[in-house]
Amino acid sequence: MNRWLMIRRLRGPAFLLMFGVTALLHEWHILSFGQSWPLYLVLAGVLALAERAAFQEPDPSQMPPGYPPYAGGPPYAGSGYPPATPSAWQTTPSSPGTDIVPAPPSDIERTEGGR
Repeated sequence: MNRWLMIRRLRGPAFLLMFGVTALLHEWHILSFGQSWPLYLVLAGVLALAERAAFQEPDPSQMPPGYPPYAGGPPYAGSGYPPATPSAWQTTPSSPGTDIVPAPPSDIERTEGGR
């Protein structure tokens, strides 16, 4: 069951229980009903925080299974796909420049046939 829905359904019983506790405290002359309103505000705040926390954190059993990566994109780590192999332009040692320092435009024009 969804945690957010469970907390939402417990809201009514929690306020009913709080009313019973304040009635008992009123009978014992510890706390009157007029002084118990902060307890209801605290209960409402705690329940709101619990609902928000449960809404933000998805339930793993309710999540859909993993999707394959989109076409043309790199596969996700640990997805079972083989690692991408570098293409020819990435492995050719005779190409001018490196991954860190690009080749000057004059070197590129000479290797492409002067276009």
